[in-house]
Amino acid sequence: MKTICYIDVPEKENGHGVSVRKLHESEFVQVAHIKLNPGEKVNPHTTPVDVFFYILEGICTVEIGTERQQVSKDTLIESPAGIPHALYNESALVSRILVVKTPRPGAKH
Repeated sequence: MKTICYIDVPEKENGHGVSVRKLHESEFVQVAHIKLNPGEKVNPHTTPVDVFFYILEGICTVEIGTERQQVSKDTLIESPAGIPHALYNESALVSRILVVKTPRPGAKH
């Protein structure tokens, strides 16, 4: 059995300047942990694969296409491939988000 605690995984450089830790990657899926401190954001961008976000802690504003919604802990949000999406922490609390991309970007099937 392999176990991974997100805090033990080194942070990954990214263009958003936020804490991102890649927890798992295979041919089929990529799983990352994002921590957004108050005022931090993941800027709008698109991915060539489907993504879902699961809010682990705190409150986060999620923008997908032209829709924008504030969501809290234990909420899952789907983001289809090719649609711009962004994450904003507009609260006074830390937000932790699990990000799952499927299939893994760049995978050859």
